Amino acid sequence: MNHPDYNSPSELKAFLEQAGMAMQKKFGQNFMINQSAREKIISVLELKKDELVWEIGPGLGCMTELILLSGANLEVFEIDRGFISILKQFFKQQEKSGQFKIVEGDVLKNWKKTLNENPQKPAKLFGNLPYNIAATFIADTITENVVFEKCVFTVQKEVAQRMAAKKGTENYSAFSVLCQWGYNVKLDLVLGSSSFWPRPTVSSQAVIMTKKEKPFSGNSALFVKVVHALFSARRKTIQNNIKPLLAENISAEEFFEKCGISKTERAENLAVEDFIRISDMLSQLKQSDKIQQEA
Repeated sequence: MNHPDYNSPSELKAFLEQAGMAMQKKFGQNFMINQSAREKIISVLELKKDELVWEIGPGLGCMTELILLSGANLEVFEIDRGFISILKQFFKQQEKSGQFKIVEGDVLKNWKKTLNENPQKPAKLFGNLPYNIAATFIADTITENVVFEKCVFTVQKEVAQRMAAKKGTENYSAFSVLCQWGYNVKLDLVLGSSSFWPRPTVSSQAVIMTKKEKPFSGNSALFVKVVHALFSARRKTIQNNIKPLLAENISAEEFFEKCGISKTERAENLAVEDFIRISDMLSQLKQSDKIQQEA
């Protein structure tokens, strides 16, 4: 089966109609029809021969094709059965040789199983993602202490701004902290609605997440809980928001004194390192309580 012209909305539309397919709004499907943008994003990934790459939501394979041409091994996560059938035909030879594999279904439900089943771990990650998928996936991978060498996402521009936001700014949120936990986050190419088909109502932006030299290595699941707890009520101070996570024998005042952080701060004014300090202190206290209970 021949690939359609990925830069032509009319050809993509005709191809889908001929295949008896309709775009599924529920999956947030849009094709990137800007060739120079596709090539730039792939170059940013700095792909190497034989390394394993994950792609989330390949659609008709416009980025898939470029990733495979680099010589990298590729596992794609696709939920749409129509796209799965087409991808199997487009990349039949690569699948046969073992360079290409399709993981069918919801990436949020099956990424962990896929990670554990493959002895080769993914180095790079690419996805053109709706916000709800990006936010959940990033939180889930952090909980499992999984950090990729490099991730490149294209997301709504406002979501990109949140991912890279600095403390004390309006866009700074739990999502910002989670993205910056193990990665240096950099905003890249802005993509107007004309870069996609069907045209979205908002602009998109590429976000580059590069693994930090010394990523956080403590209790990652607890870290995610701390971040969400401290941002749970933005108007409240951290001494109020931390209470559900503290044991009865320690006050919030005493806890933050141990952390060296003012109890009257609000979450949006804390740096990522502060959240790590709070999480580490909480982990130490929980471990101390456990040792005392066992004694």
